[in-house]
Amino acid sequence: MPIKKYKPTTNGRRGMSTLANTELTTSTPEKSLLKTISKTGGRNNQGKMTVRHIGGGAKRKYRIIDFKRNKFNVTGKVTTIEYDPNRNANIALITYKDGEKRYIIAPKDLKVGMIVESGTNIDIKIGNALPLENIPVGTVVHCIELQPGKGAEICRSAGASAQILGREGKYVLLRLQSGETRKVLGTCMATIGVVGNEDYELVNLGKAGRKRHMGIRPTNRGSVMNPNDHPHGGGEGRAPIGRKGPVTPWGKPALGLKTRQSKKASNKLIVSRRKK
Repeated sequence: MPIKKYKPTTNGRRGMSTLANTELTTSTPEKSLLKTISKTGGRNNQGKMTVRHIGGGAKRKYRIIDFKRNKFNVTGKVTTIEYDPNRNANIALITYKDGEKRYIIAPKDLKVGMIVESGTNIDIKIGNALPLENIPVGTVVHCIELQPGKGAEICRSAGASAQILGREGKYVLLRLQSGETRKVLGTCMATIGVVGNEDYELVNLGKAGRKRHMGIRPTNRGSVMNPNDHPHGGGEGRAPIGRKGPVTPWGKPALGLKTRQSKKASNKLIVSRRKK
């Protein structure tokens, strides 16, 4: 999808860009697949703020996405390609032969009128979902399950994909875009192709207001605060951190600290770590 740039008519317009949205075919979502979302403001069920810098933003409704792709051996036709305010990938509305409608993540080059299907012995073509053990080595896939039947958990964002490298017993070897190589059970479902809307990362927001529309509030650097507000604060002029490394407002190490649990069960499935 091409990027649309603007003339610098104002300071906010200078450098601003948006997606041209030429792939989208409608602006009206399927009502039966909509769900209301209530805003949290970053607070949990006790009213305590657990995530900072969240609040406001444009009102939106959640689109119910079929991440499980468990409608086997029933062909469906791509009815529309739509915008989803809850993710950076576009979504496609599939109308199945029995009349049921479902949303899926729209892969690159998926067009209105194309036929998609889920099953074990179906064609290897864009939009079709199969168990990993039934997909040929070298194929590029997305929307991959990590536990059979749980639904897609990885490679769901715009431009994301993974490549099948080989098989080891009941496992399939995958190379992710981060460079990590890991094993996934062959019975897990995956969809053929690459997630579309890959130009999303090239968009320049241009002004603070567009960030506010997303529900993201301003973030202050610790170095501009007072010492009682942040460990980086205080000092005359621009002071350095004054510690071994940067820390959070609560004194915990930040920026570069590995937070993955050392005894996590899935560690044994990772063949090689992601690139540094």
